[in-house]
Amino acid sequence: MLAPFACQPDASRGRLWPERLSSFRSPFQRDRDRIIHSSAFRRLKHKTQVFVEHEGDYYRTRLTHTIEVAQVARTIAGVLGLNTDLAEAVALAHDLGHTPFGHTGEDAMERLMAPYGGFDHNAQALRIVTRLERHYADFDGLNLTWETLEGIAKHNGPVTGPNADAKHDGPLPYALAEVNAQWDLGLDTHASAEAQVAAIADDVAYSHHDLHDGLRSGLFSEDDLMELPVTGPAFEEVDRTYPGLDKMRRRHEALRRVFGRMVEDVIAVAQNRLTSAQPKSVDDIRQMGTTVIRFSKPLYQELKAVRSFLFHRMYRAPSVMAVRAEVTRMVDDLFPLFLRQPDLLPPEWQGDVRSATDETQLARVVADYVAGMTDRFAIQEHARLFSSALPSRT
Repeated sequence: MLAPFACQPDASRGRLWPERLSSFRSPFQRDRDRIIHSSAFRRLKHKTQVFVEHEGDYYRTRLTHTIEVAQVARTIAGVLGLNTDLAEAVALAHDLGHTPFGHTGEDAMERLMAPYGGFDHNAQALRIVTRLERHYADFDGLNLTWETLEGIAKHNGPVTGPNADAKHDGPLPYALAEVNAQWDLGLDTHASAEAQVAAIADDVAYSHHDLHDGLRSGLFSEDDLMELPVTGPAFEEVDRTYPGLDKMRRRHEALRRVFGRMVEDVIAVAQNRLTSAQPKSVDDIRQMGTTVIRFSKPLYQELKAVRSFLFHRMYRAPSVMAVRAEVTRMVDDLFPLFLRQPDLLPPEWQGDVRSATDETQLARVVADYVAGMTDRFAIQEHARLFSSALPSRT
């Protein structure tokens, strides 16, 4: 039984292009399946989180991260009586708009696209699922339900209005504005509880696996984590329970306790807030003016310390920064080249090139192409197009 404040499949606002209901899948299950079968989802296999795709087989990619987010989202949603299929669909789609090379590539695209309406990976995910996936006879995109599109657009909170984060000041990214003009997503309110669950599941997953990946990379050690809140007590508990445990098992046991604490904290906070607010519908959730799915204040402060540690010791480590500089150069080379010579884009993109009536529209076509690249393909294309034209760099 779903809670009264959950998104009910039979009360969905439907799809932009009406379709006959499936006889064996709910609308949100169909959304989930379409996302999994999309080309953009498959490309996540070779897009990275922090480390570039070729740096090691054990580091997380966008695909493995997305699967972890979806697992956490289903767990939390199920406990709270929410629609697990919708939470999973939003989780599976949340990173579709990411560029190659993780946040480094997105930073480069934001700068390059600033004169042409900006770039934002959440907005780009909407562009992918409403326009760029072209497999169906009756429509462009995946024709997802309103609820899934809403979740992709604002799972991190309202993007307009008094409750929007300050980072959303200024005009909407063009990709988001285009979708919202076609179908109003209510950008000034919070999203459903299911979408909020997908957002917190993202935080849980990356906080957990970046600790794993940072340890594996050698950028910091277990002794460093013993000095931090959340992680220190977890290692101490493992040492008390399993004295002399070998290094890899000790690491895994400690970090799974960190993972468990985050999930349990989110569930406890949500249950308390829902009991207090007594929402009667999903619209009550949207109109609350604040998130119902969040970390407790004590854990949030502790996680801030862990994230600060990760920022300085991992995301801004000299070895990582050196790679960031190299891959930024690749994006900085590729985007202007394709903008000057759009005939270099593959034949299947030439229809979009011909449809562009000005430089802004052409830049958006080029951004779609470059942002859709995997790490591997971007590296290969850069080598093909620039190796003979540029001096070698070390």
